[in-house]
Amino acid sequence: MTSYSCCLILLLFTWNTSAYGPNQRAQKKGDIILGGLFPIHFGVAAKDQDLKSRPESVECIRYNFRGFRWLQAMIFAIEEINSSPTLLPNMTLGYRIFDTCNTVSKALEATLSFVAQNKIDSLNLDEFCNCSEHIPSTIAVVGATGSGISTAVANLLGLFYIPQVSYASSSRLLSNKNQFKSFLRTIPNDEHQATAMADIIEYFRWNWVGTIAADDDYGRPGIEKFREEAEERDICIDFSELISQYSDEEEIQQVVEVIQNSTARVIVVFSSGPDLEPLIKEIVRRNITGKIWLASEAWASSSLIAMPEFFRVIGSTIGFALKAGQIPGFREFLQKVHPKKSPNNGFAKEFWEETFNCYLPDGSKNSPASTSFHKGHEEGLGAGNGTSAFRPPCTGDENITSVETPYMDYTHLRISYNVYLAVYSIAHALQDIYTCTPGKGLFTNGSCADIKKVEAWQVLKHLRHLNFTNNMGEQVDFDEFGDLVGNYSIINWHLSPEDGSVVFEEVGHYNVYAKKGERLFINENKILWGGFSKEVPFSNCSRDCLPGTRKGIIEGEPTCCFECVDCPDGEYSDETDASACDKCPEDYWSNENHTSCIPKQIEFLAWTEPFGIALTLFAVLGIFLTSFVLGVFTKFRNTPIVKATNRELSYLLLFSLLCCFSSSLFFIGEPQNWTCRLRQPAFGISFVLCISCILVKTNRVLLVFEAKIPTSLHRKWWGLNLQFLLVFLCTFVQIVICVIWLYTAPPSSYRNHELEDEIIFITCHEGSLMALGFLIGYTCLLAAICFFFAFKSRKLPENFNEAKFITFSMLIFFIVWISFIPAYASTYGKFVSAVEVIAILAASFGLLACIFFNKVYIILFKPSRNTIEEVRCSTAAHAFKVAARATLRRSNVSRKRSNSLGGSTGSTPSSSISSKSNHEDPFPLPACAERQRQQQQRGCKQKVSFGSGTVTLSLSFEEPQKNAMANRNARRRNSLEAQNSDDSLMRHRALLPLQ
Repeated sequence: MTSYSCCLILLLFTWNTSAYGPNQRAQKKGDIILGGLFPIHFGVAAKDQDLKSRPESVECIRYNFRGFRWLQAMIFAIEEINSSPTLLPNMTLGYRIFDTCNTVSKALEATLSFVAQNKIDSLNLDEFCNCSEHIPSTIAVVGATGSGISTAVANLLGLFYIPQVSYASSSRLLSNKNQFKSFLRTIPNDEHQATAMADIIEYFRWNWVGTIAADDDYGRPGIEKFREEAEERDICIDFSELISQYSDEEEIQQVVEVIQNSTARVIVVFSSGPDLEPLIKEIVRRNITGKIWLASEAWASSSLIAMPEFFRVIGSTIGFALKAGQIPGFREFLQKVHPKKSPNNGFAKEFWEETFNCYLPDGSKNSPASTSFHKGHEEGLGAGNGTSAFRPPCTGDENITSVETPYMDYTHLRISYNVYLAVYSIAHALQDIYTCTPGKGLFTNGSCADIKKVEAWQVLKHLRHLNFTNNMGEQVDFDEFGDLVGNYSIINWHLSPEDGSVVFEEVGHYNVYAKKGERLFINENKILWGGFSKEVPFSNCSRDCLPGTRKGIIEGEPTCCFECVDCPDGEYSDETDASACDKCPEDYWSNENHTSCIPKQIEFLAWTEPFGIALTLFAVLGIFLTSFVLGVFTKFRNTPIVKATNRELSYLLLFSLLCCFSSSLFFIGEPQNWTCRLRQPAFGISFVLCISCILVKTNRVLLVFEAKIPTSLHRKWWGLNLQFLLVFLCTFVQIVICVIWLYTAPPSSYRNHELEDEIIFITCHEGSLMALGFLIGYTCLLAAICFFFAFKSRKLPENFNEAKFITFSMLIFFIVWISFIPAYASTYGKFVSAVEVIAILAASFGLLACIFFNKVYIILFKPSRNTIEEVRCSTAAHAFKVAARATLRRSNVSRKRSNSLGGSTGSTPSSSISSKSNHEDPFPLPACAERQRQQQQRGCKQKVSFGSGTVTLSLSFEEPQKNAMANRNARRRNSLEAQNSDDSLMRHRALLPLQ
């Protein structure tokens, strides 16, 4: 059975050690062996183990230069102790150091090798097992780095009471001696760090922060302690998130969204560098700036985060760092590292390759150079991304001081000194065993342990009672929880002006031994916020309630947060942190800051404001243009164009447009009772007068061209008297509407306090919106009728027909006033007047431009078209068209009737239009009429002839004798119809304004 156990344990040990080849450990023989756990790499490569074959050990990636420096600190301390004549004389310390790759699995893999060897020794199987090279037990382990890793290692080592002295694991959970019996550390507990963070936030008077923690045994307890301290200081936490270096991209995105949307500028982070790196990269990618990062010591000086390319985002970092120590001779020791000179250090080869981006050919299959395709290092020096085939070979003569890496950064030895101190703590515990006097020992009956056969639990006993002075003259002793109480340095990230690198400027310190309230010291003059600013950023849950506000409770928010509620409009407060606001007097209103009361602002569409000036200028421009057109029509009143447009009505129309433009001025300026009563009637009557003139003009021309031969009575009623009478009657209706309005509900000026509390609007109360609706509705009704007649007369001669332009003007008129209704209903205050002024001006300009600008253009710039021949040509052409259509239509009717009377023998009508010479006729047919006649001939099959003189129309038909009577009757009717067509042209001549 014993032989079977021996084989089983040896098998376990053999398998465990085989996973770590010669180049994967640093090992040296000695009388007493110390174990070491260091993160030589930042992580392991993700690999899917499908278990179709024997699982292989995962590969470590991303070289950690600082981790190798910490390893060197342990080797340096052991060699220094071995060469010391006073400390452990005649005893040699050896070491077995493994790479944890910053993961629990690798750390446990290494820990198993320590435990397995100790178990073999405890079974005393040397007499059964023929071991050619016996490896002594590991009596103590230095490490690990992360608290999560140390927790797992401590659980395993605690089963065998193997002392573990960590140099960087600060989680307060590790102080629980019931669970972690053999754990000690040379770094202060996070409980002090969390308290120090809360003290810093209180110092800068911040009370609105966010928290981020690594999802492990380091981040969660640390941030929980900070929450407790924050609650005692009335510090509010806006958000709290957990992160990990193994978080997927979606989880990182969610955390970044929370940070980006948060109003808290200060973010407290309890995390290690590798866990925080993915988050920081995403924040840098999104360029989220303006945040203040309060860093725990695990990442405050991490080379993974403190990179120049990240500085614009995290340049305002304030962090905690362990107090730097002094290690004499360590600098020279670091510079002596060389693969050929360090046979006991299997990590030296990979370090050399990563430092100089080359490879050392040695034929080893497990050589880091052969697997460096998957590896990288934290500084991105070009190493770690190429295989040995792409790297040049190393010469071995490279100068280690010529390359800048974190390995050579020995200016502030913090973790390195903790490693150094951990080794010396174990050495002094062994020294106490070595110098123990029987009867005064720590064991039963004062017995002492045998240094040559010392066991791990005996070393643990002496470590718990350790008390010695280190090389800096400080007393070192572990408390009942296995912790060392230490102080913190407070650092601020600066950008070096020399090489652009990130430097850690010490700006204060935190003394845990001092009395509460005196522990923190900060030199604000040394702090640069964001790398350049001296002004302390603001990150509070709420500001002090200044005058003009009052304090209010925010439901559902932490009690440390209160809301500063602005005093309501019309109320004020003139003191800080007022609990209530006072009301202003009735004629006053609170100022912008609600700190006092001021007279209310009076507002109306003033002449002096830019909007009023602009509207006035447009109104004056309209008056000027209308006056100019009136002047042109007056000067050229005897020209055919002016005559053809019915100049008397045109004068009246232009006068009405002057009134329209002038009426808009009543809407500008401070409203008075008389202006309020005058402006709407003036606008309504002016527009009705204008539309009435256009309606009468259009209707007269249409009636003239559709009526029969006018008599003297017709000419009398179709003259100016009837025209002016119609204009008066249309306008009179509007006057009656205005009179009734002014009598029943007259508009008036009033001061409106209801629209806006702080403004008094002086406006016109219209008295009756129904009356205003009737006024505008009647105007629109006349415009619709005018539009109808203009559209109906669209085929009249151009000289008489203004239908196209009137149609456009009416369309503009409708668009303006239809748009006016919702605009008028949705505006208030002075803008009501402004909307109506804009509508009046737009409609007036539309009428003026569409009706008169074309005529003014012809009069001034095209005088060749302003002749009687041009006008008569257009009129005669139209008359010809009308006569020809009538003749053709009636001849077709007669032919159909003749066919019906003649039975089977149809008549063959022929028609002719002849023009006989009459030299007394003052209306000779122009050449354009002849062209029109020719076109009409091409369009109709009847023979049509014209000559100068009186226009006559005759129709003749060729028919058989047997239908003579019927043809005579038809001929009589056709002669009468021809005479009617002739009358049409005579009517045009009779009423033509040019004669």
